[in-house]
Amino acid sequence: MSFLRGSENYVWCTTSVLGKGATGAVFQGVNKNNGEPVAVKTFNQLSHMRPPDVQLREFEVLKKVKHENIVKLLAIEEEQEGRGKVIVMELCTGGSLFNILDDPENTYGLQEQEFLLVLEHLTAGMKHLRDNNLVHRDLKPGNIMKFINEDGSTTYKLTDFGAARELQEEEQFVSLYGTEEYLHPDMYERAVLRKPVGKSFGATVDLWSIGVTLYHVATGQLPFRPFGGRRNKETMFFITTKKASGVICGTQTTDNGPIEWSRELPPHCQLSTGLKKLVTPLLAGLLEVDPHRIWTFERFFSEVQTVTSTKPVHIFHVNKACVIKVFLKPEEKFEHLQTYICEQTSVVAETQILLYQEKLILNEIDENTPGKSYPDTTDNDPLMLFNKNDNYVNMPQEPEAPKFPAFPTIISVENDATQAKTACSVGHVIKRRVEELCRASQLCAMCVARWGSLLTARLRDTASRATALASNAQRLHDAARALDLAAAALRHAAPLTSHEAEQWAGSASLLAAEAESLRAGAAGLRTRHAGGALRAEWDEALTHAACPARLRLAERAASLVLRLRDSWQHLVRDRATRSLTYNDEQFHVLERITVAETGRRARALLQRAAPLARARAMAIADWYKVAQTVYLQTQILDKDVASADLKLLALTARLQDAEIKMRARIQQLNSTKAEPTSRTSGVVEGSRGTSVAGVVGASGAGVRALSACGDDVAAGLATNSMLLADLLRLTRELRS
Repeated sequence: MSFLRGSENYVWCTTSVLGKGATGAVFQGVNKNNGEPVAVKTFNQLSHMRPPDVQLREFEVLKKVKHENIVKLLAIEEEQEGRGKVIVMELCTGGSLFNILDDPENTYGLQEQEFLLVLEHLTAGMKHLRDNNLVHRDLKPGNIMKFINEDGSTTYKLTDFGAARELQEEEQFVSLYGTEEYLHPDMYERAVLRKPVGKSFGATVDLWSIGVTLYHVATGQLPFRPFGGRRNKETMFFITTKKASGVICGTQTTDNGPIEWSRELPPHCQLSTGLKKLVTPLLAGLLEVDPHRIWTFERFFSEVQTVTSTKPVHIFHVNKACVIKVFLKPEEKFEHLQTYICEQTSVVAETQILLYQEKLILNEIDENTPGKSYPDTTDNDPLMLFNKNDNYVNMPQEPEAPKFPAFPTIISVENDATQAKTACSVGHVIKRRVEELCRASQLCAMCVARWGSLLTARLRDTASRATALASNAQRLHDAARALDLAAAALRHAAPLTSHEAEQWAGSASLLAAEAESLRAGAAGLRTRHAGGALRAEWDEALTHAACPARLRLAERAASLVLRLRDSWQHLVRDRATRSLTYNDEQFHVLERITVAETGRRARALLQRAAPLARARAMAIADWYKVAQTVYLQTQILDKDVASADLKLLALTARLQDAEIKMRARIQQLNSTKAEPTSRTSGVVEGSRGTSVAGVVGASGAGVRALSACGDDVAAGLATNSMLLADLLRLTRELRS
């Protein structure tokens, strides 16, 4: 018997089965002309019993749709030997989404990035169908294919349009198609329970199927699960029709037991808390039985566009030693980021300190920067979140990992393959846990390094400003003494007003002393904690906290999972043979032992990684207390320097005003003498042409403006020697 079949341009082998359905099968084939691999769908006798218009419908639909997220039609040809038409399509080498979910790695759902890809591509394909007034009527993971592009990227595509047909927005249909777990409850009632209800159905039945599919993709499980599964049909119908609005999951764990309802995705789901907040309302809107509550296609497309256009921001929460993720919409601002962080961490906006690399995030963006323009972050290179008011570090307790199954004493090729698959699933969970613990340990060290760099830069800047302040205050003190000397000389010639007789050296001396104290404090703080001094606190705390990442525990976990998968595949092959020879049975037993021993080693690895990571968290807690204290001291010192800067500028302005008035008084008393050519006022102009009065006038702009004008102030104060010379000359003139 030949397994080779063909058409005019294609040939395929009936042993290379890609999938089977009620009306046909799909085989892997090849183009006779260029050797290109293809998928060939053939039809069985049951298919040929359908009305001719129904048989042609799939051909017409495939000819009508052309979209990157729909499997491409290559040809429709007549099979040789008169067996009817075949559909030739592009080959999706990644397999179906159902097979991907069936892999032990995805027992608890796809990882977040892959889920978002499925969501985006499934929605794009469905939008193209609706734009062409088409309804699929059999949406499920088995009809979503993974296509691997030439550059290695992935595209998910809709396939199997055997149940598809044209349907306008308000049009209804009565024929029954689909897979029962994904059927809308109204269709389930007729197709599965066989109840003679006179209902017709609209295009929104696809929305329910999309909701069930997305829940399956996110969690690895169906949302509605009666005890006993598919055979418990009445309970299945009860769960889907009696659930409250907003409920996205209903399970029954015992025979005739109660239904456990949930409005949230389960804890084992691999989606982050931030993404769950976006996806859960979407699922609730799709899984509505009430036709008045279920979303429209337009709203579904709009909400998915919102979800897929968000900017993921990865954040390492130091107080919990874990990574969180928030999703910013394209136009959302910094205040929204702070709000989302607060929702997940309870750290209020006023106490959040966010580091991007080695600087504050607001040095990279401003408060009005839209989310789409935020810098990229990853799990391994996130923002660092510190809390101004809390230096307590408490790594949350990990939920208990699922247990490895135990093989029964009796050998069963069927049961053993299933047990090995479960062991692989548990192995993947443990591998991800170990990877998270290793990553957390590495990020603890990273946040110490980045915080140290930030603090060193701030200490350097504060010390520099304090030194400049002390120098300028001393020059101002010299100028004040010169002004007091001029006032003393003027007192011999005429009585002085209280303002003219005011003594300036005392105020300037106090300010100079304060500035010197700040300079000494900043220098001392910098000496104690800048450079590697703060890092030494961390290094000392690590003496009993080895890094699990440096011990390569994540790599060991990955190696153990590969070993589990190899044994599982061996037992799967044994299951396919059904009966084992004596020698094969001995190897089978050895593989069972390998699975059990590898599982034990994987669990031991997790039990080793967890306390090591927790010890690192405790180490960062000790360092964090010191780091936060130094940060607050630097912040207070910075404010004190800024306050002293204001005092310096205010006193400079008053000295300038006093000098001007003294000149006017001298001119009044010495009106018969020619006024000497006016010199530049003692503390008037800086080397850059910025007047101190102008600087003081701008002081209301705050500490930032004062810092920006610091060079000009310093230049102005440097001219106090000119003031002293002017005042002494005027005094001599007055006495003569």
